[in-house]
Amino acid sequence: MAVKASSVSDIYMRFKPHLLMIVVQLSYTLLYFITEASFNHGMNPHVYVTYRHMVAGILLFPFAYFIERKTRPKLTLALFLEIFILSLLAVGLTLNTYFASLRYTSPTFVASMVNTSSALTYVIAIVIRLETLDIRNARSIAKVLGTLISLAGVTIMTVYKGPIMRNLGHPLIHIHGNKTIHEQWLKGSFLVVSSCITWSMLYIMQAIALKRYPAQLSLTTWMCFLGAAESAFFTVIVEHKPAAWRIGFNIDLWSTIYGGVVVSGLTIFLQLWCTGKKGPVFVTMFNPVSTILVAILAYFVFGEKLSLGSIIGAFIVIVGLYILLWGKEGDRETQIKKEEQPFPTHDKTRDSNIQKNSSAEKVIPQGEP
Repeated sequence: MAVKASSVSDIYMRFKPHLLMIVVQLSYTLLYFITEASFNHGMNPHVYVTYRHMVAGILLFPFAYFIERKTRPKLTLALFLEIFILSLLAVGLTLNTYFASLRYTSPTFVASMVNTSSALTYVIAIVIRLETLDIRNARSIAKVLGTLISLAGVTIMTVYKGPIMRNLGHPLIHIHGNKTIHEQWLKGSFLVVSSCITWSMLYIMQAIALKRYPAQLSLTTWMCFLGAAESAFFTVIVEHKPAAWRIGFNIDLWSTIYGGVVVSGLTIFLQLWCTGKKGPVFVTMFNPVSTILVAILAYFVFGEKLSLGSIIGAFIVIVGLYILLWGKEGDRETQIKKEEQPFPTHDKTRDSNIQKNSSAEKVIPQGEP
């Protein structure tokens, strides 16, 4: 009996990162529908982003303060300005456009588009020379091919809607929505594509910032508070009704708490733990799970009408993502082998290459907003 218990424990420990990443993707899946229900109820997306990051900042502050108080570097004016820009990019631009796009499209479409962030990050990393392109290497070719396939899938999803799939029956749960708003597909597509581009830029800048400020919890807390302040400033400009800031004991409150505590708090911790155990490529490989779960729930439970263009485009994007990740996994294997080799003399060129590859490895997107 003891042997069997030990065997079950070993299996659990072996697949613990896999189980935790599935929990993460389930959390993201529920986020789409909870926020959509809140927006349909009347909550302004920009107010949601502001409140959510205030909640997340309050939640993370004690952990960041006590856990990293001995390792946190001194915050200089230059570092503060860098974090301010990061917050503006992460919250002010990325998340505000991301959640605004949810009002004009659908959870399935938005969840599918998230998978393009890896491809866009790779393109930007090449442009600023964090990534090297070797057309003689199969892994490098795979990264290029995966990027092109993902971008092709995005194009199909954006410009081709196609016939609508009929629902098999009445939805189990009906989310009341504004039909006029959801018909503005092109506007929503533009917003979510813009969000993915700024999101990709964010990952690269964050990887660079972490070298100068290697306290991830503290950095995240700063970004939450500054991002909330920046989002509030933007919201005051575009939303002149004071009533928009009032939320009652309803779906608006629950969506804010869920987004701040579960998504911005718990899932970030789980992703960081899994990244430390298995690496960023492993974490990114689970991103399509959320896309699939969103599509299943949207169609069978919430009665969302899926278009042929969205289904084909999402499938192509996911195929491109896995081809790209296969190429990125080769970078990780090469990096590990290089670091394991003994070098008796100091080689500046080698150190520079390792530093570049290490930076490129860190900019793989590891989750969703």
